[in-house]
Formats: sequence, C-alpha cells, structure tokens
Amino acid sequence: GDILDDYLRTDGVWILTRNKQFYKTNNEKECAEKCEAERNFNCRAFLFTRKKLQCLTLAENAKMTVTFNSTDAVLYEKKIYLLQCKRGIGKDYRGMEAKTWRGIPCQKWAEKTPHNPNYTPEKHPNEGLEENYCRNPDGDGSGPWCYTTDPATRFDYCNIPECEDQCMQCNGEDYHGEASRTESGLECQRWDAQEPHLHGFTLKHFPEKDLKKNYCRNPDGELRPWCFTTSPTKRWEYCNIPRCTTHPRVSGLGSQCLSGKGEDYRGRIAITESGNACQHWNTQFPHKHGWIPDRYPCKGLEENYCRNPDGEKRPWCYTINSSVRWEYCAIPHCDGTEQEIAGMSNVPVQVPLSEECYRGKGQSYRGTTSITVSGRKCQAWNSMFPHRHEKTPDRFPNADLRDNYCRNPDGDSSPWCFTTDPNMTWEYCNLKRCDDHTQE
Repeated sequence: GDILDDYLRTDGVWILTRNKQFYKTNNEKECAEKCEAERNFNCRAFLFTRKKLQCLTLAENAKMTVTFNSTDAVLYEKKIYLLQCKRGIGKDYRGMEAKTWRGIPCQKWAEKTPHNPNYTPEKHPNEGLEENYCRNPDGDGSGPWCYTTDPATRFDYCNIPECEDQCMQCNGEDYHGEASRTESGLECQRWDAQEPHLHGFTLKHFPEKDLKKNYCRNPDGELRPWCFTTSPTKRWEYCNIPRCTTHPRVSGLGSQCLSGKGEDYRGRIAITESGNACQHWNTQFPHKHGWIPDRYPCKGLEENYCRNPDGEKRPWCYTINSSVRWEYCAIPHCDGTEQEIAGMSNVPVQVPLSEECYRGKGQSYRGTTSITVSGRKCQAWNSMFPHRHEKTPDRFPNADLRDNYCRNPDGDSSPWCFTTDPNMTWEYCNLKRCDDHTQE
C-alpha cells in the first residue's frame, strides 16, 4: 500500500522537538521515505511544509511533546508509536509501558546491571530497544517483555492489552478496525457506494454500525465481519479477522431476569411457556439449527437454557418436542411484576380477525404472525442470518417489514418470510385468506 498509510495525518500542527533532521523534499511521500531511512534516531513522526517543501524527521510525536498551530505545516505521526496496545505477539509493539505485569520497573536495554542483556540496541537496531520500554525482539509467543530491575528476576512479561481494532471479540459486532479485503483477497466495496452491488447497508439506515469507507464490519449479526466486494461476480464475502486472545470485559454476570428483550438473560430456565423442555444448543436433534455455541461465543448458549441470541421479542429455545420447533420461555421480569403482566405485550392478544387473515395477495396484511406453513420460525427482515437477502425495511419502506412478521413486499401470491432454518430460504406463512372466515 501507500507509505503514508502507516502515518496519522494532522493538518496545521507543529511540534517542538529536540531531535530532528532537516531535508529538502518535493512531497510528503519523499519525506516519509526519509523518516523510514532515518539512522540518527528512531523516527516517530515528520513535519512537511507545503510552501517551503521542507521536511523535518522527528524523534518525538505529539504524545511526547508540546504542539501549536502552524497553518502551512502537516504533521505525520507513525501509527505504530501511537498504539498503546499489541497486535498478535507484539513484535512491532512500540508503546511506552516500562514495567512488568507484577509492577517491577524494567531495566534499560542499553544498561548492563543488574542483568547483562543478550538483546541490546547495538545488536538489534530495528527492534525499538529504547529506554526501558517493553519489547519483543525475539518474537516470544507470550508477547512483549523486558529485563527487570530486580536482581532475582532476569526478565518478565509485560501486561500489554491487545489492540481490539486488529482482532475481534465474539462475532466481531464491535470490530472497528481498518481491514478492507475479504478472506480470498478481494477488495471491499465502499458502504456508501452502490456499485457493483446494490444494497441496503448504508450509514443512514445503520448509523450505529460504523459503516466507514470500505472497512469490514458485521452490522447484521453474521458469524464474523464481512463486506460487499468490488468484484461484480462475488456479491459478498467474510473477512479474515483474527479472534482476540484476551476475553472481552464482562459487564456483570448477565441478567437472571427479563429486562428489555432479554438479550443479556443468562439464567437457567430451560422450559418453554407451554411446558416443553428445551433442546440443548449443541445438539441438532430433534431440530437442526444454526445457533451452534462454538460459533457464537458471546451469546450464552450453554446447556439448554432459554436465550435470545437473535434479537427476538424475548428469550426462547428449540424444544425436544419434534412437532414444536421452538417456543418462547416464561422468564420472570426484573421489575418484580407478575410474569403474566410482564409478558402481556408479547402474549398473542386477540387481534381483530382481519389482522389474522389476508385480503387479495396480502400486501396490506399488518398482523403479527411469524410462523410458516411448515411451522418454521420467520427470520427478522433486517437480519441477514441465516439468509442474506434484499428485502430490507429501507428498500421497501411501505411494506411494514417489522420484526419477523409475515409480509408480502414483492407482490407474491400471499404473505411469506425468510425462515430461521438454514436449509429453507423462505416459505409462505401459516395464514388464511379473509374470505375463508366470512361464514364465521
């Protein structure tokens, strides 16, 4: 890629620094090359002035010294020196942590006491062995380390957090990194472009999903981050984002009662509201499904406990009754009200008859049925799992594509939906035409 991609650019800023070198260059790229080749010190940044075409390579960045405004100057700081976290084993870590995980200060790499080091700045000039900062010059699998100032402990590891924008937690729903190629090497299409692929994933419709430039993202609860590709023959593909080795910070232990839709419910109820026992999430019998615990490490899919991994109205489970694929569970409400009251909004209320049947082709149907003719549960319209599709609420604004309710946005013969069964893309819904009710 472009050499300037490794730098963070800030316009109109000058920084005061003691260690610097002046060069005459024609543009910012040439100045970056001078910084890369600098041998007088570790070049952390450079300043370029547009009018004078002057290039200053710098030993310090804005984190280490004072800055002030200068309209003609552009500051470029090496991103690697701004990171206070490690990527992978931290071979390229250049942060300023200088104590071990136990809190013992590090010995300076250039000093010989209390330990005589094998790794020194002279022997390993490209490993960033400055001061007493934690480094990983030998590619140790446990990450950055240092010689310690404790005579009894020659070396120890440092507690450097992992860069979460370089790896993904869970299924990468919160991944905000800059990877922009798919796992087969295709370049990603920009989210604000509709070429070569038309789609509904725009910043306007998904403002909280950080759909920037052409970066890999997971806005729809997929297995991992993905993107539309710039190849006309390949609509979309997953990106190869490594999983973080450190676990996400847990906010509490998860709820033992129902609040909101119950997505954070981690209680042990394992029976549906009609009394059916739940099927274990890690089994495929009697019902085959895609909610495999290993694939969704943060959804709490333990044992056969009721959960809400897909943004349903409330926690549910597959049942061990082969004729009932899934059902909601009766979870006590967190505010202490009786379950009957708590669940009122979710209990099928007596909807007017006209809403539980459809007229004509059912394009005006606005009921809440979400079961297909074969008893399969409907997939939510704004979800792309398990089936990726074009029938999104933003593309069909007048079709009332709410939740996972049966609808007919495309003028089919009757209301239908995509199903949550990976082996069945879509089916018509379990609804009758209103004419059938006329006699009643």
